[in-house]
Amino acid sequence: MMSAKFRTIKGVQDILPPRTCLWQRVEDAAKRIFSLYGFSEIRTPIIEFTELFVRSIGEDTDIVEKEMYTFHDRAGRSITLRPEGTASVVRAFIQNNLYNLPAPQKFYYCGPMFRYERPQKGRYRQFHQIGVEAFSIDDPYLEAELIEMLWLLLEELGMENLNTEVNSIGCPECRPDYKKKLLNYLEGNLGSLCADCKRRYRHNPLRVFDCKFPNCKEIITGAPKITEFLCENCGDHFKRFLSYLKKLDIPYSINPSMVRGLDYYTRTVFEITTTSLGAQNAVAAGGRYDTLVEEFGGPRTPAAGFAIGMERLITLLEEKPFEPPKPDVYIISLGEDATDVAYTIASSLRREGLQAELSYGTGSLKSQLRRADRFNASLALIIGEDELKRGTLTCKRLSDGFQGEIKMTGLVSDIKRYLNHDQDT
Repeated sequence: MMSAKFRTIKGVQDILPPRTCLWQRVEDAAKRIFSLYGFSEIRTPIIEFTELFVRSIGEDTDIVEKEMYTFHDRAGRSITLRPEGTASVVRAFIQNNLYNLPAPQKFYYCGPMFRYERPQKGRYRQFHQIGVEAFSIDDPYLEAELIEMLWLLLEELGMENLNTEVNSIGCPECRPDYKKKLLNYLEGNLGSLCADCKRRYRHNPLRVFDCKFPNCKEIITGAPKITEFLCENCGDHFKRFLSYLKKLDIPYSINPSMVRGLDYYTRTVFEITTTSLGAQNAVAAGGRYDTLVEEFGGPRTPAAGFAIGMERLITLLEEKPFEPPKPDVYIISLGEDATDVAYTIASSLRREGLQAELSYGTGSLKSQLRRADRFNASLALIIGEDELKRGTLTCKRLSDGFQGEIKMTGLVSDIKRYLNHDQDT
């Protein structure tokens, strides 16, 4: 027996059946819908050189300063467990010369990320994201299309109380002027800011918008709005983006305080929120990052993407009725000869696409029927000495108790008739 000292690390979790069926449902729906929009799967390592994330996310962010799992390998190199997915995809995009593919290049990924932060409902230190990244598209229709794709996925999963919050944070041309105005405003309120905001506001004043302290949040409500300082190109981009959302009939609200927590974003940023998660109300978030590929040494490449927090999404879906897959057939065998036949029957049923579970010939008929009920099987197939002599099987539908005999020849078609409740026809 395993010692009680061997337990999961704080902030991680085992994902067990039947809950894994819900995860698979989300992943399968995402892959199917993303493929409709031309996205292909990309798989990147969960470890990267630390500098990749410092360069992309920003040194003055909470993620880099407090939350990254970083260590030195035996060669003395600084390695980090990936805290987010975009930097790794951009690195792969450049390293593998994917920019030479016909434009646009669209990718999706699914997997674990790692951040050291306080665990809470829907938030873990090893968490999972489904994300997409699209390259070589400058048109703001891309952002609207990404949001439409998100809405389609979430609606198919039965999500409710959704809203899209959007903002534009400008570009390297117009953002410096806004930062100056913001600095002047923050300096007048410096004494009331928290320690982190006081330390960071000169290096990256936009980080103040991410602060969760009530006093800082109240101060920032009176700050200049970045949308009032957009250059002509960014202003036109944002207007066109909003017009596309209207054409796609996607409800949205402009949130002038939303800047996102990563330094690589430019122009459009967005979040899909719900009122069903309390304070942590973002289900998915993303935006445009037109300079990141070039900053990593690649060609100038406009890009945009988003990520879905799987744990938060699963928390919401668990509140809705969900029936995990169940066996079509539970095969009960009575006696050694019957058990040998049961193995053969189970194999033939599985090859025909039916989910079959075996009793492995243990226990009485009554106990095996109880086990079939616990498995929530649709049908019980009973094989005993009498059935073997007649070349038949006893088939019992567990939902209503209907029972009859079927021949071993033509077994699959007879079982499907029982499953479809048309055995009397």
